[in-house]
Amino acid sequence: MPLKSQKMGDALVLTMTDDRIDAASSIRFKDEIAAAARGGPHQIVLDLTRVEFIDSSGLGAVVAVMKALAPEQRLDLANLAPIVDKVFRLTRMDSVFAIYPDAQTAVRAHVA
Repeated sequence: MPLKSQKMGDALVLTMTDDRIDAASSIRFKDEIAAAARGGPHQIVLDLTRVEFIDSSGLGAVVAVMKALAPEQRLDLANLAPIVDKVFRLTRMDSVFAIYPDAQTAVRAHVA
């Protein structure tokens, strides 16, 4: 699963380059995101710009990534396509994750 990683301010922005997070890709997704975030900065931003589909396995993988982070780390989401945003809102995961329109806004929201 291709994953683009870049430092933005004091945050690590991880951008998905696949268009789906589903049962077929969720384990690899979870492992790659967790490995990229391990030992990283306080804020991890998961940029889902290209993701057009997420199922319950994908949603579970995003939650698992959040739980696997160090206690001082946080996982924020950015650039959700309308259908992906709808899944997060219908499942009330929008109350678990901070969701931003883009990665820059997510990073600016946590500048001290």
